[in-house]
Amino acid sequence: MSRPAVRSLPPWLAHAFRAQRGPVPWSAVVRGALAAGPLLVAGMLAGRPAEGVLAAIGAMLAGINDRPGSRRASVDRLGTPALAGALGLLAGTYGGQHLSAVPLTVTLTVLGLLAGSISAVGPVASAAGTQFLVTAAVGAGTPAGPPAWQGALAFLAGALWLLLLRLALPTPGSLAGDFRFDGERQAVADVYDAVAALLDAAGTDTAPARRAALTAALDHAQDALAGPRLRRHATSAAERRLHARYRAALPLAEAATALAWAGDPLTARASAGPRRLAAAVRDNTAAGPLPAPTRAAPALRALDDALLRAAEAFDRAGSGRHLTAGRRGGTRGALRAMTGTAGREYGLRVALCFGAGAGIAQALHHTGWYGSHPHWYWLPLTAVFLVKPDLGPLVSRVLCRAAGTVLGALVFAALAALLPSPAGLIALVTVCGALLPVSTRHFAALTAVVTVLVLALIMAGGEPQACLGRIAETLVACALVLIVGHLPMPGRRGAGVRARLTAAGGAAHAYLVHVLAETGDHTERWALRREAYRALAEARTAIAVSAAELPAVARHTRGTDQVAAVLERLVDTTTACAVHLDDTGRLTPRHTGQLRSALRELEAGGRDWTGLRTAA
Repeated sequence: MSRPAVRSLPPWLAHAFRAQRGPVPWSAVVRGALAAGPLLVAGMLAGRPAEGVLAAIGAMLAGINDRPGSRRASVDRLGTPALAGALGLLAGTYGGQHLSAVPLTVTLTVLGLLAGSISAVGPVASAAGTQFLVTAAVGAGTPAGPPAWQGALAFLAGALWLLLLRLALPTPGSLAGDFRFDGERQAVADVYDAVAALLDAAGTDTAPARRAALTAALDHAQDALAGPRLRRHATSAAERRLHARYRAALPLAEAATALAWAGDPLTARASAGPRRLAAAVRDNTAAGPLPAPTRAAPALRALDDALLRAAEAFDRAGSGRHLTAGRRGGTRGALRAMTGTAGREYGLRVALCFGAGAGIAQALHHTGWYGSHPHWYWLPLTAVFLVKPDLGPLVSRVLCRAAGTVLGALVFAALAALLPSPAGLIALVTVCGALLPVSTRHFAALTAVVTVLVLALIMAGGEPQACLGRIAETLVACALVLIVGHLPMPGRRGAGVRARLTAAGGAAHAYLVHVLAETGDHTERWALRREAYRALAEARTAIAVSAAELPAVARHTRGTDQVAAVLERLVDTTTACAVHLDDTGRLTPRHTGQLRSALRELEAGGRDWTGLRTAA
């Protein structure tokens, strides 16, 4: 469907036709091809096809989480959900073997409440909660499988195999330096490119979008560099150099934001320096001479000073200081997210969908819906994926899941009739594993690929073909999630969006207080600035998802995008104030006027910012 046609559709329908764009991640494609298929072959050759299937499922779920980024960050992004999945499989298998239908349904409902609440903490926690429930459904729905501990170990081994491939195999472009840090190097280079793009956009209508792109690049680089480590500080020269180059980009980003706020067009000379720094990071070379911008204004002088400091940072290895990061709240913040309004609402919806899905599936199973088929996990498993808001608006998820399942089941039915068994099934698993990283750009495509892969694994494990049953179960799950997703819950609807917006307001508040206090602590200021922009980006994402829901749901968060826009204007102005105060020690009437204007708008929306407005 063409873009004009998509724009003419209502938001809740148009979202289903949107897909992410970008180059093919060939390294992830290779990892996918080397994961599930070979693991299935290994299980068959060892005479343990059931364990081979579980290992392939572990690799498949890890492949869904195998996104671009650094190797260090992938340990948490792939490893944490894998551990949660192994625990879920263990719990589900024991429950399926020792509990009758009603106690098992109650137990799965409680697990859904816990995993749903944990999912409110962040992306990795969300992936872990989802994988826990998916494997719990698989374990409970296949009680005749291998012993629980063997199945959990096989699943974990499959996920760890993909993680090992992620850590060991080089990626394209890694020959420019230590291949262990190629993801970090690309992420830091993208920050400098984003700074240059924002400088080019200064004084144009595209400046807000470029500033948002800079925020995304900084978030990605921060996550890439701040993955789990045994020691607090970077230990190798290559990693210290990358940390130093990331820190050198922070004052450049601050100066570029201030220049974009000023709204005056800049010459190409202003962005030439950051572009050369981006190339130096990407090629792992020295920066060389950098063109200096004119020093005609405070923000231009700040840009020139930041370029000089960056050139010095590029000429030395960098210190072992810990990465400058934002405030994420730690364990206390995670508990607040779980027990807050957003965590409670999401946990209740997940519990209802997962528990009801398990109960309906068992009822259909015991009444002979499956015929001779012994498994009933597909319906609750589907409900878990459908109830996740980070996969898009509810109706869009349902439409994509239904279309993807039907397409995948029909494709598999046709291929299963033509390809020899088991060689054809192994080939299907291998091809689908390779397609996973590309299919994650659209939920319907991901659903189709996963459907083919799982159906192939089921047949390879000795079960009969079940395409029609899977389609029917998916449609039942879609209806269930649509009903539960629109049920009223305790508290105010749209709690997740408001929680994100409140966090963004608090971060903006802390950043503004620090800047107006003029402490001179630039490291603290940059950390607060990073947290403010990151929280705003998360709020913007949640608002966009909510706006694309059905009108009856979207109306509960109407107007939140205007609040986010005011907060963004406030943080941009705060950044401009910080740069101007560094240069002159005082603010202009334009700075104070825009601060007070933004604060008045926030106060009109019901938030008490009076003290800050007085300070401004």
